[in-house]
Amino acid sequence: MSQTVSHGDDARREDVLTEAKTKRKSVLREYAEAIVIAVVLALFIRTFVVQAFKIPSGSMKPTLLVGDHILVSKFIYGIKIPLTDKTIIKLGTPKRGDVVVFKYPLDTRKDYIKRVIGLPGDRVELVNKKLFINGRVTDDPHASYSVYGNLRNFGPVTVPANHLFVMGDNRDESSDSRVWGFVPLPYLKGKAFLIYWSWDSKDFGVRWSRLGDLVR
Repeated sequence: MSQTVSHGDDARREDVLTEAKTKRKSVLREYAEAIVIAVVLALFIRTFVVQAFKIPSGSMKPTLLVGDHILVSKFIYGIKIPLTDKTIIKLGTPKRGDVVVFKYPLDTRKDYIKRVIGLPGDRVELVNKKLFINGRVTDDPHASYSVYGNLRNFGPVTVPANHLFVMGDNRDESSDSRVWGFVPLPYLKGKAFLIYWSWDSKDFGVRWSRLGDLVR
């Protein structure tokens, strides 16, 4: 004899199914909201706070090596309108010796990293590897000369207003302001401050001693 299911039982089953569907939708919605918030936060941090970069060349040796991954402070000099070079809130100015990331003046799709040597109005000159700023020999502790190069003598040149003169620490193997000119201040992306990862592709290993080093 077949069993008869009451309408009350059917209603309860429908309620249970509806509640289960609602919970699934709620969980999916929570995950979706969490993902959206995470993406928005990541974009905000990358745009305004800090951005990661990888060092692809040896132009900054020994300060930075090929395979170093660095963090760059995006707000230290000011806050810009996203996707533009316009600063809306100025927070500071570059100082001589800062290691900065900037748009390459000859191709703004590329990012370069160099050390600030000359500020607006400075007269910069290299004489037999000695750095002169405004006619005076200047301490240049980060400079490294690895091979014979033809850029050990340069200038003098005067840095225009609203521009910087930059050089790589590896002076004999760096394409910098000695080659392609000055960096407009609006092209600055930020100041490098930390090595958070370093991979030596030649020896296929992590450079553990470099992790957490400050960029000076």
